[in-house]
Amino acid sequence: MSESPLNIVILAAGKGTRMYSQLPKVLHEIGGISMLARVIHTAQTLNPERICVVIGHGKELVRKRIHTDVQWVEQAEQLGTGHAVKTALPHLSAQGRTLVLYGDVPLIDSGTLRQLLDTTDKEVGLLTDVLDNPTGYGRIIRDDGGEVAAIIEEKDASATQKAIKETNTGIFVLPNAKLPQWLDALQSNNAQGEYYLTDVIALARQDGIGVHPLPVRASHLAAGVNNKVQLAELERILQQEQAQALLTAGITLRDPMRFDLRGTLQHGQDVIIDVNVVCEGNVILGDGVQIGANCVIKNTVIGAETHIAPFSHLENCQVGSHARIGPYARLRPNAKLGDEVHVGNFVEIKNSTLGRGSKANHLSYLGDAQVGERSNIGAGTITCNYDGVNKHQTIIGNEVRIGSGNMLIAPVTIGDRATTGAGSAIGKDCPPNKLTLTRARQTTLENWVRPEKEDKKSS
Repeated sequence: MSESPLNIVILAAGKGTRMYSQLPKVLHEIGGISMLARVIHTAQTLNPERICVVIGHGKELVRKRIHTDVQWVEQAEQLGTGHAVKTALPHLSAQGRTLVLYGDVPLIDSGTLRQLLDTTDKEVGLLTDVLDNPTGYGRIIRDDGGEVAAIIEEKDASATQKAIKETNTGIFVLPNAKLPQWLDALQSNNAQGEYYLTDVIALARQDGIGVHPLPVRASHLAAGVNNKVQLAELERILQQEQAQALLTAGITLRDPMRFDLRGTLQHGQDVIIDVNVVCEGNVILGDGVQIGANCVIKNTVIGAETHIAPFSHLENCQVGSHARIGPYARLRPNAKLGDEVHVGNFVEIKNSTLGRGSKANHLSYLGDAQVGERSNIGAGTITCNYDGVNKHQTIIGNEVRIGSGNMLIAPVTIGDRATTGAGSAIGKDCPPNKLTLTRARQTTLENWVRPEKEDKKSS
């Protein structure tokens, strides 16, 4: 079969009233990506000559949120699918063919679309489905020879036609040479007063052009989203498919039903992920990484043999190999931890580096800090990095021992092998190899009387 130029039109102009949301329907997410962005990505894998996205409701927000190179086409009035495709007509090539997709059909895959494109080069291709309950879908009408003759929408169908279970998914391949003629011929004399794209099937038959149906291999691939219930159903299907793919690739998921991937996950061998873990954005896990229960990992690289204990939250950060993180640790953006680093419970790190073998095991905050190798940060340490206007840096050298309960008032530098005493507020640089501490003299007031609330019963 010859390869003709491919145009793709994605219909994304609807409001989505049944979503009960201020957000345009196509921007609702599935698998951590908006439905429209997911469809555009699938369309791009087909290497089309151009992609036109027809927008209407919330068009400014849609364009702001979708960061990819497409031809935006505005449908000022939503007058039906046929009218929507017609608005894109000036941007389509005169020859070749057009694939029609939908911004609210998020799980359509490139394999199915390639199959559909292979059904015909110059005639009409149509993706169909057979449903036990076809209510709400257009029905496929076949002639006595079994060929597709027309599509009847639910609201226009007779009782006999409504009994048909073969349905239209709305996904078409149409020859560009005939498209202007067919779109001009569409009429709105139907129950919804709209210009149906489905009417091109009957027009194609009138012109002697064949219609080639392809049954979709699984209904969810062509399922549209009209409400939050349907969105949640497709989310679960997607997550189960992703989990199965990860299991097949060698990851151990303690419970595949309690794992969410909202982006991409690259991994080595012998990775173990416990229950209720959420991976977002782009996550990379080295060999032997273990993720404990109830962790959130977002846009993070984790080195080999590192263990992340339960209830830890890592975002936009890097962790080296053989490290130990958590439980209840929080690594914020631009935290960069070297090999063999230990970060313990209720420790928060932001925009800071910790060198090989350094430790911050308890109840500390490190922000805008550089920590060298093999240094130990005592419990309750805080880098006081913000003066109310600007952020300042704390520099801690190699093999430093920071005492418990320290306030490190930036900008400040702690030299190599320096030690600070517990309870110190360090506001000046500390020389290497020395003990530095700040403590007021402890005083007890012998005649002090602790105030008590007045006993209301005795008054």
